[in-house]
Amino acid sequence: KIIFQTVSSSSSSSSQIRFFFFLFVFISRKMGTIKAEKTVTGWAARDSSGVLSPYTYTLRETGPEDVYIKVTCCGVCHTDIHQVKNDLGMSNYPMVPGHEVVGEVMEVGSEVTKFKVGDIVGAGCIVGSCQQCKPCKSENEQYCNKKIWSYNDVYTDQKPTQGGFAEAMVVDQRFVVHIPEGMGAEQAAPLLCAGVTIYSPLKHFGLMQSGLKGAILGLGGVGHMGVKLAKAMGHHVTVLSSSDKKREEALAHLGADDYLVSSDSAKMQEQFDSFDYIIDTIPVFHPLEPYLSLLKLDGKLILMGVINTPLQFVSPMVMLGRKCITGSFIGSIKETEEMLEFCKEKKLSSTIETVKLDYINTALERLEKNDVRYRFVVDVVGSKLT
Repeated sequence: KIIFQTVSSSSSSSSQIRFFFFLFVFISRKMGTIKAEKTVTGWAARDSSGVLSPYTYTLRETGPEDVYIKVTCCGVCHTDIHQVKNDLGMSNYPMVPGHEVVGEVMEVGSEVTKFKVGDIVGAGCIVGSCQQCKPCKSENEQYCNKKIWSYNDVYTDQKPTQGGFAEAMVVDQRFVVHIPEGMGAEQAAPLLCAGVTIYSPLKHFGLMQSGLKGAILGLGGVGHMGVKLAKAMGHHVTVLSSSDKKREEALAHLGADDYLVSSDSAKMQEQFDSFDYIIDTIPVFHPLEPYLSLLKLDGKLILMGVINTPLQFVSPMVMLGRKCITGSFIGSIKETEEMLEFCKEKKLSSTIETVKLDYINTALERLEKNDVRYRFVVDVVGSKLT
């Protein structure tokens, strides 16, 4: 404003006006304050076949409290399969998946105080909430009934949300976290969903103290982080699985203390009434009763897999040990920040396979078959988007 007033008062030529205008634009971009809509390219599903292909769309404007993030990489979660294939019956297309996003801040809104241009940041499963309800006011915004998902949802202005399998995103600063210095982007990405999904229930249910005996049911993207986090907290950790094929991986590479095959009735009986908790990460239908029998008095079976088929158990399995079947959904922004610092302090990282976007359909097929060790991460910035 001062620039244009000065130019006008001195009756400068049109060339001077143009010079100062472009100078203003250049400075504004450097300061991260230009908020025009931007056209970006991502990989989207068009229908329930779940096949992704290049898709060009317009991001919403960078609002006063928003940050514009150039995506570096994005983790691939089993939930992405549910969404692109409409397994839950609520998918909208075109849909750009991806909710384990790490990138660089390129622009900030006028009221952003938490971030600056150049910061390396992360965004997870949700990008908005009402800020007024009890969950929001108690820093449990992931349980807000009006939460806005990172993709397959709409903002309050009804513009669709799109995820991290794309070159950029615009996210409210309240749902963005700093990536700790020295933590690699590809390593950090899975922590924004898989990591905090494990950390949150361990914290909420008072299971962070050392000396506990816990079990991780299912050794996938979430499960392998469960082993690492629980071990770092000083727990005796058993991996529960339906087969013996991951025994060496669990014990030799992830550091689990024991490995228990659910079909081995003799070994299962030996572990009767011995676990403080079991974290169930399996995302498909499975019986609960064999695992309930393993819990101690007041033991907790914590469900994390997204399953659209009703699970069954007989009530005495719970009643006779005052056991608890409960669930947990990702984690709050505060818990995400705590978890990232915990992982930095304990030098924890996720075990990943890095791929490019043109491999994403194969990656989703392999993930559905549990053929990954243990999390795919898409190198977005290094991918050919079209």
